[in-house]
Formats: sequence, C-alpha cells, structure tokens
Amino acid sequence: MITLSSVSKKIGARVLFNDVQATFNVGCRYGLTGPNGAGKSTLLKIIMGLEEPTSGKVTLPKKVGYLKQNIEDFRDDRLVDVIIMGNPRLWNALAERESLYDEEMTDAVGIRLGELEEIVSEEDGYTAESEAEELLTGIGIPKDCHYQKMHTIPTDRQFRVMLCQALFGNPKALILDEPTNHLDLESIHWLETFLHDYKGVLVVVSHDRHFLNAVTTQIADIDYETLIIYTGNYDDMLIAKTAARDRMEDDNKSKEKKVAQLKEFVAKFGSGTRASQAQSRVREIDRLQPQELKKSNIQRPYIRFYPPEKTSGQTAFRAESIAKAYDHTPVFKDLSFDVARGDKIAIIGNNGKGKTTLIKLLASVFTPDSGTIEVGHQVQVGYFPQNHHDCIDKKGLETSFEWLKKQKAGVYDQDIRSILGKMLFSGDDAFKSVSHLSGGETARLLIGKLMLCNYNVLLLDEPNNHLDLEAVSALAWALEDFKGTVVFASHDRDLIQKAATKIIAFEDNKVCFFDGKLDEYFATRK
Repeated sequence: MITLSSVSKKIGARVLFNDVQATFNVGCRYGLTGPNGAGKSTLLKIIMGLEEPTSGKVTLPKKVGYLKQNIEDFRDDRLVDVIIMGNPRLWNALAERESLYDEEMTDAVGIRLGELEEIVSEEDGYTAESEAEELLTGIGIPKDCHYQKMHTIPTDRQFRVMLCQALFGNPKALILDEPTNHLDLESIHWLETFLHDYKGVLVVVSHDRHFLNAVTTQIADIDYETLIIYTGNYDDMLIAKTAARDRMEDDNKSKEKKVAQLKEFVAKFGSGTRASQAQSRVREIDRLQPQELKKSNIQRPYIRFYPPEKTSGQTAFRAESIAKAYDHTPVFKDLSFDVARGDKIAIIGNNGKGKTTLIKLLASVFTPDSGTIEVGHQVQVGYFPQNHHDCIDKKGLETSFEWLKKQKAGVYDQDIRSILGKMLFSGDDAFKSVSHLSGGETARLLIGKLMLCNYNVLLLDEPNNHLDLEAVSALAWALEDFKGTVVFASHDRDLIQKAATKIIAFEDNKVCFFDGKLDEYFATRK
C-alpha cells in the first residue's frame, strides 16, 4: 500500500497539486493521468523520495520497483546484473559475498558469509539469474544478449532492460513512468499480461490509451490542483469526470437562475409590509451562491489537416524491388508496393525491423541500395521525423513563431498565430525559443507546420511520441478526417485503429500487406 498524506507541490507561484490525501491499495492498478506539465512525473519522484514535496509525506512498502531512466549509469554492466540490481538488498549481498571469497577465511569472515547466504536465500537469490533471463526473453531481448554489457546493445533495448529491472524480485509496489516507450506491439502485449498477473500495487504513467484501458483498474487524475481517484480504466474516467463537471455546471446555472429570481423579489419588496420576507430571501441568496469551479488543466489541441491545395496523382508512391541494408545487414530486400491516393497506411512491427527506414525512403531522406521509388504526380510530402532534431535546430535562437513563419512563403502573421493557438502556444508561448521547447511542445510545433502547409501526403514516424493522451486523440481524429494520403509508423494501437485503413506489417522474416483495420489484422493472425 502507498499512502500520500497532505502532499503538496508548488513550483514558484504555480500549484501542481495541493493537500493530496490518497491511498493506493494492494491488488489495484492505478493509471496516473493529466496533460503534459500537470505534475505526473513529479508526483512519481515524490513517491520514490527522489524529490521533496512542498509539504506532506509518503508511506511506501519496503520493496518498490521503479523504472529508472539513467541507462548511462549501467553502460559497463551485464544485462542480467542490471536486472538483479533492481533488488538492492540481494545485489549488495551478492557483491559482498563475492568480495569476501577473495579474503583470508577467518571466523569473522565465515560468520559474515553465513549471514549473507541467509539474505541471498530470503531474496530468492539462487534463482535470480534465471528470473532475470526470463524477464529479458519476455520483453523481446534474445538469449545471446543476456550476458553482454549494456552499451553493446541498441538504446531501445537498454530501456527494456531498465523496465525488467523495475519488475525484478517481486516488488510489493511498482512505479512505472512511460513503460511502453521503446516497446513494440509484441512487447507491450507481454507487459500487459505481466501486469495483469502482478499482485502488488501498480502506479503507471502512460500516453498509450489502449495500454491504460487494458491494464488499469483505477485512474488517479491530476486536475483542479489535486488528485482525484476514479474507479475503472481511462475511458471510464473520462465519462465519470465529464459527467461530474456537467452536473456541477448545471447546478451552478440552476442556482444562478434562482438567485436572480430572489434578487428581483428583494428589489421589489425590500421595504414595506413584506420586508421580513425580503430579508429571508437575502439569506437564501447567500446560501445559494454558485460554487466557484476551478479551471481544469486539460487542454486539447485543435488538429486539422485542411484539404490540400493540389491533388496528387492516383498513385502517390510506387516501390519496385527496393532493398536497404546497414553494415551489410539487410533490413529488407526485393520489396514492392504501391501507395494509392487517399490511403491511410500504418507501418507496424518489432523495433529494428525497418519501419523508420521505410518512412525515410518514402520521404527521400534515404535512397534504396537497389530498386526504385517513384513519387507520383504533384505529390507534396509533409514529413514528421521520429527525431525532431532532424527538422528543428534545438540549438537555434529563433522563436516558435519565427520558425513556423519560415515554413511557408507569404503567410500572414495572423495565420501563424492562429496555428500556434490551436497547438496550445497561447500568449507569450508563441515567442518561446525553440531551444527551450519540451518534447511535447516540439511535436505540436511540427504538427503545426503540417497544418500550415497543406501537404497532400503525410509521412509520420512515431508522431504520438511526447504527446499527451488528449493530443494523441486529436491527432487520430485529424488523420482519420484528412482528405489526402497518410503513411505512418506507430506502436500506439488506439491511434492505429482509428486512423489506418491498411497495414504494412514487418513480421519475423517477411513484410505483410493487409487491407483493413488493425483489429482485423490481429484477428487474421490469431
């Protein structure tokens, strides 16, 4: 059980949450939600003791698994060792035991070794390596990598190891901040199954709506400067939260109407024979004053890709026998397909299989080693890269307004301000330096460019990364409504299901093309 007692956090004059009283119970799985900047990661750090609250205290069980992001600290450690470090008591006992074996055997050393063996036994240390290997295999890391050092494997796999570290050793509580980042669809499914079987208390932050709906039994929502816990998954919370807000607003309207009637009576009969009745109405007015409603911090950007100024040809792209390899290792070869005007295609598959490579080939960022990609008549490509630095120089001094204005010749200032406002850059935020933008702000600025320039083909590589749940929902609606052509790579199942009508799937040793929605594709695999 995790208990928060009168926990508050202020940053300068801004209140993230105030006087939070909450209990996270064993056997329950809590999704911690709120828009970017609401304080989700801050609250997790406060729970773990990594950041001090302005006031209040947190009570934790003895053994807590926490998803760390500091992969560089483990670069020279073996993967299995990094995972076992998730249980500090066991790891310290194993390390001390190893060092004592190098010393002269004395009575004191023998006694200490006996004490350490007892700790190792209590912490299931004799099966620790096999448990670590089982976690690594489940998360999609091959057996031949398990005893390699961290820096020898790709960065996305290093983050998977850190997730396994948090899950290791049967912790009584799990604190996970964006655990699906760097996971492919297969690994996300494995994690969902693992968490369903987990018996402790789970608190998880995720921008993956499908994941939250699949895993959580309660939602702890940061809003109105506090933490409100709702029963059910994310979609259930949205219904309950909207209904509660509507009831409060309707109640206020009813009170305002009644107060207006009472004030009219007081004004008419405030003196004279009915003065006493008027005074009772005054007291009633005081009692019926509408409740002041705090402003919700939820903001949804307005994303809409307007009809293209030019229509592309019937075929947007034609790939003929294309191949691509890195360091003589083939990503794919002899790949042929057409992208027709109006297609909405999602590229899915495990990490490292070639999704980003294919997007970059279509965007002419890469050229194929062999074969050809023919770009159709009047195709105008809007490209959203996975690495935002490919489009925005984060070391530059220009403002968001200046950067966006450069993207289209002859555009009016008011059009730029309109786009920025829709992307939640209100007031002075429009003139924030691009070097100071957060990941979510940078992603919204890139989407703003796609909205401004009226492209007829959009190529998007993991566009949901860094976006909060509200922004991902807005993006899904915009792609579904777009009158042009879309090819995008993503692991977000909710986004894929809503926006894509065709699938390109990188499976084990082949590329599959499927005409239909994501759930239909999964049904055929089953």
